[in-house]
Amino acid sequence: MGVEVGAQAARSRALAVLRIRSRALAVALLPAAVAVVLLVGGSTGHISGGHWGITRWIVTALAVVVLLAAAGIALVVARARPAVSPTVPIAEESAPDLYRMVRDLADRLEVPAPSAIALTPDCDSWLEDRTHPAHGPPEDAANGVRGIRGGRGGRGLPTRSHRASAPVLVIGSPFLWWMRVGELRAVLAPVVAGTGPSAHPDIAAARRFVRGLDAAVAVTSAPARGPLSRTVLAGVGWVTRLLLRSCRGHAAEMERGVAAAAAERAQAVDYGLRIVAQEQVGLAYAGWDRLLTRVALPAWRMGRWPSRLDVGVVAALTELSRRDRLAEGFTSRLGERPACDLLEEPGTVDEAASLLAARLFHGGPAEPGPDWAPVNWQEYPDEVVDRKWRTDAARLHRVLDALGVRHATDPAVPDSVGPTLARVMEHLSSRSQDAEMPDPHAAALAPHRADAYEEMGMAEDEDDTDLAVGNERTAALAAGITAELAREEALTSAVAPAPAVGAEPQDPDRALWDDGMLPLFPLQPPRTGRELLADHVTAMVCCAAMDTAGAAPGLDWLDGPSLLVGGERAADLGPRVLTLIETGDAAPLRDWLRHLGVRPEKPVRLV
Repeated sequence: MGVEVGAQAARSRALAVLRIRSRALAVALLPAAVAVVLLVGGSTGHISGGHWGITRWIVTALAVVVLLAAAGIALVVARARPAVSPTVPIAEESAPDLYRMVRDLADRLEVPAPSAIALTPDCDSWLEDRTHPAHGPPEDAANGVRGIRGGRGGRGLPTRSHRASAPVLVIGSPFLWWMRVGELRAVLAPVVAGTGPSAHPDIAAARRFVRGLDAAVAVTSAPARGPLSRTVLAGVGWVTRLLLRSCRGHAAEMERGVAAAAAERAQAVDYGLRIVAQEQVGLAYAGWDRLLTRVALPAWRMGRWPSRLDVGVVAALTELSRRDRLAEGFTSRLGERPACDLLEEPGTVDEAASLLAARLFHGGPAEPGPDWAPVNWQEYPDEVVDRKWRTDAARLHRVLDALGVRHATDPAVPDSVGPTLARVMEHLSSRSQDAEMPDPHAAALAPHRADAYEEMGMAEDEDDTDLAVGNERTAALAAGITAELAREEALTSAVAPAPAVGAEPQDPDRALWDDGMLPLFPLQPPRTGRELLADHVTAMVCCAAMDTAGAAPGLDWLDGPSLLVGGERAADLGPRVLTLIETGDAAPLRDWLRHLGVRPEKPVRLV
């Protein structure tokens, strides 16, 4: 009963959307209908004399204009390419067990099977309509996507009508690595059940209309070349936005009805297991978000992309379970068959999903290259952590050089002139000794502050609590680092390779989210001056610990780059660094260094 109620509600809302389409068509045809009446009346003599002749030609001209405008708008809506989610297509020969599981699930739910399977580097799953002619057939030999055999339509190859109507099943790649086979089937049951309502002609027509309007709005919002094009597209955009606003409420209710019907239909399949699986969905989301922001993002910023992110999320969640004392329960479920075993080559799929994640969340290049190379987890500490710390330390000392900050020298240490931690600490803590004295570096600091304010789009006299993190020296150092990073990023963007002359055009679906639109989903807002300064000072401390106390770079699955001393993670460094840059008190950090045997007066190796 619940299935029928949800489906009926979805169909009624779909009919409401189609009625809006019919009314728009009627409005476009109304002037033509009046013109036909006037022309027929004039030819038969029933409507003649007076001003009827002038009225007839005015209405006829108006009807022609309206029809031409309606035809143009309809053409834009029909030809506009609906947005397609960036995914990794999965060919049936590369995942026969996965396709078989989805096919069997569709049989149990008595719904049509999806036309294909694709993966997304996110913790979500959905059905996506890719039946627009511009998207090409679901069976794409270039991408290796093959349709699912069977479902309610039979056991043979997918028929032409099935390929043309069934949506694509998009699965979150972290689910395949973290979930067990039974859990994945339970999570996908309500998603696959959505193919049933999607096959209804009214719902499918309403969705095509709404997606066409949405795509047309995107077309009209794109920059136009000339004033005539801008004027025409402005008119088309006004009409399509009006129609889209009229459909919005009905379309939302239609989708709610479809979801309710699908959820109700899926109740009969693995209901008890679905409750447990939903807990794993939340855990996977938490681990994936932590892995991207704490582990992957530092590597992306260094021009490296971890090639096994989905393997990493398993390690991160296993570490989380260990810290939260949930290891016993997690160990029991980890003994079951993981869903990634449904893939023939999970490593290849993981690598493709990892590269796509870097593109979507960071805006990295679409293909590997000399400045965008993959890195595995074994190489991460040396290739990412060590390099990141030494790069940040080198940038910190370049800014200090530009500010004219002298090197801290120790007569007892030969060759102590160089990039030392003592130089940084002395500069940041000097106000505790001469807070009342004028700063001799104030004139040199001003240009760097101006650069940083300009990069942040602020006036220099605004109250910037971010850069003013202690005193003039500390604020100027943060401003100089911000400006230096902005210059490096601008230089990287300027030397980005342009498409070769005569090169083949890129996939039109990828063109929808390439270039300036990336990253589509930024992981973090731009770092503040305070955060940048803390990161760079922390990097300098870690370099000094590695070069003078035998520490080593490490990878913490939940917190990212970490410093290992004697094989154990060094703790409590962050608060001491913040105390130094915010209050100028270096005593807590000196005690920490003394306890680990770090010598801040010794020069460190930079990149």
